[in-house]
Amino acid sequence: MAPRSALMFFLLVLAPLAIADSPYTGQVPVASQSEADTAGGLSAALGQVLVKLTGDNTVLGRPGVAKAVAQPNRYVQQYRYAQDVASDSGQPQVRLTLVAQFDHAAIDKLLADLGLARGAASVDTAPAPAIVDTSPQTFRVWISGVNSAVDYARAVGALMHNDSVRSVQVEQARNDGMQLRMEVNGPLQHLLDSLGDGPLRVLNAAPPVAGVDALLGVAQ
Repeated sequence: MAPRSALMFFLLVLAPLAIADSPYTGQVPVASQSEADTAGGLSAALGQVLVKLTGDNTVLGRPGVAKAVAQPNRYVQQYRYAQDVASDSGQPQVRLTLVAQFDHAAIDKLLADLGLARGAASVDTAPAPAIVDTSPQTFRVWISGVNSAVDYARAVGALMHNDSVRSVQVEQARNDGMQLRMEVNGPLQHLLDSLGDGPLRVLNAAPPVAGVDALLGVAQ
């Protein structure tokens, strides 16, 4: 396992990810191309795909889905690594992303077997959505429980796949936590409510901490 200091440095130099266009494609940051980091990245990417296809941010909490996410090689069709270099204070920083394409038929069968076919959410019993001011706003949140690159991928992936989030930027990392600056469409509470029982949990929606609008934690 990489030293904590190396992990924190890796988190700080990562930039926001571009979300893959295909609903069957997942895209997550990884620390390296090692077997362990690749396995964790594929699981996180598969989780992204299942959330996109079902439209349910809480779907990863279901036992059948959790079991499938733990076995991504059964569903992955191909994957590659994307690398780019950015300059931070004159110093080039390498950013590595794993992009995984999952088999359409295998994923569709998985969803059907679990009773999670695309668009399965009922529109007949769902309450009418509240009218929300979607003008862009900027917030800062502190996320704790970030003990590995996999935790980072789960946290950032959950935010980047949220319809309310426009961009995410890591500002600082310390111990097992990191501070993110987010541009969000609408109020912060709307975003927090949408996290549900997914990879990120709301610890305090109004912390008495200067410069931080909410405290979140990575679900273990």
